[in-house]
Amino acid sequence: MIDDYQAALNFIHGRTKFKKIPTLDRMKRFLAELGNPQDGLTYIHVTGTNGKGSTVAMVRDALIGQGLTVGTFTSPFITRFNERIQYQGQPIADDDLVRLTRRVQLVVEKLDRILPTGGPTEFEIDTAIMFCYMAEKKPDVVILEVGIGGLYDSTNVIVPKVSVITTVGWDHMKYLGDTLGAIAHQKAGIIKEKVPIVIGKLPSEAHRVIVNEAANLNAPVYEEGVDFNVRKVNQHGLISQIIYDGIGLHHFASRLGLPGDYQVENAAVAITIVQLFMVQENLPLAPADLKQSLAATTWPGRMEIVSEEPTVILDGAHNLPGIQALVNTIHNDLGDRDVYLLVAILADKQYDLMLGELASLGNVHIMVTNFAGPSANRPSADLDDITADIRSRYPIKYAKHWQRGLESIATQLSADDVLIVTGSLYFISEVRHLFKD
Repeated sequence: MIDDYQAALNFIHGRTKFKKIPTLDRMKRFLAELGNPQDGLTYIHVTGTNGKGSTVAMVRDALIGQGLTVGTFTSPFITRFNERIQYQGQPIADDDLVRLTRRVQLVVEKLDRILPTGGPTEFEIDTAIMFCYMAEKKPDVVILEVGIGGLYDSTNVIVPKVSVITTVGWDHMKYLGDTLGAIAHQKAGIIKEKVPIVIGKLPSEAHRVIVNEAANLNAPVYEEGVDFNVRKVNQHGLISQIIYDGIGLHHFASRLGLPGDYQVENAAVAITIVQLFMVQENLPLAPADLKQSLAATTWPGRMEIVSEEPTVILDGAHNLPGIQALVNTIHNDLGDRDVYLLVAILADKQYDLMLGELASLGNVHIMVTNFAGPSANRPSADLDDITADIRSRYPIKYAKHWQRGLESIATQLSADDVLIVTGSLYFISEVRHLFKD
């Protein structure tokens, strides 16, 4: 019996993570048993290898700033599970989570008994709880972030007003495929008939797959460099000032609340989404409010500045494209400062390539370490084993426990230096408690 918050979490996290054969049939049956709570709501659907969370945060704040009520579904969480399901930027209350988990559990137990492959997975349960919550709150729009891929993702049971593919890169190859074309095919699964799709900068192989799928479904494509453009006007600044042109905005200047060069492109995608959605809903857009919203957006664990002197940044760059984006930011905006990196990466990632990218920078001092990982099946990589094979300007150091590594770096930092903790969002979640509790 689920009678408290911990019991609800134990039930959710105790479920299997994946099934051998991907399908949406189980999710559709699950929702039908719950009365199809997903029906009757308005959606924006967002997928991509990186940039999803930041883009969702900017779109959320922008639409709230335009006077709308907004629900969001994102993953993973950084501090508490409740962060994944939000209304107006506020996480679902513990009591609501317990109540809805209890409701969902009854259906899960029924499906466990009657379905040959068993009942819903953990993420399907997360998604169902979210749909039940949104059906009660009835926001003007729900922004859904895909869990993995798109085609068979449990969120892919709706028809949105706008679809979004932020980026396509190497991640989750075990489930999505071992070519960029195969990964793009999975992400293109969220494209719907005649629904506009916004895409960020994509590799040519991925771009070809997605544009072809959009053409097959008569879905208009809005892409950076063609339908909208953005440029950063304050070079070498961690907080970007941008100028955007596209759709109905001309020479729109704004400051971004989210640090990091890669947020410039995410912001361009977000601004485009907001405009298209407002047009679809026949609502006027107030540019001054949009500017204010973009400047105020925060997103935990993504280039999050948790200390000013010295500067300490948490960045959950959890895959190769994410690390490459971080490397660009360090090179462009922090190239004249000593940057200390505390790095821990999950063992199922391309950790050798990720560490190699970081080591290519001439101004970084790297310390690799370990952390608990989300489960016994997903431990952190033993990075100490590969450091001898990676060339770097300064010797790469190793700390068995990240707490000791953090203490060691702290003794070396001057006021002008920068410390960045990175490599995994799960790692960031552990470290963040030191700064935010």
